[in-house]
Amino acid sequence: MFDKSGQWLPLETFDDFDNGLTELIDLWSSEAKTATQQRKQAALAHYKADLEAATLEWAGNKAKSKKYAAIALELAEFEEVLVNGTGPAA
Repeated sequence: MFDKSGQWLPLETFDDFDNGLTELIDLWSSEAKTATQQRKQAALAHYKADLEAATLEWAGNKAKSKKYAAIALELAEFEEVLVNGTGPAA
């Protein structure tokens, strides 16, 4: 996601997104001084933009688009927790 200098590293592969979502959740859970609200918001915005681009890129490939749709669903669940403080209804 971010390199040591604070620059965003674009996510390109499914593994980038899968690992990136874990890093994003870890960032939002972190209480480290470097995990500022601005950095958290920027990471979320970059992640969403990269995911949208990847989803559009693979729209014609059913297998890959399903993988990215699954990541998008996990991201939506995470955002719901951020907004409401709870996960999806069981």
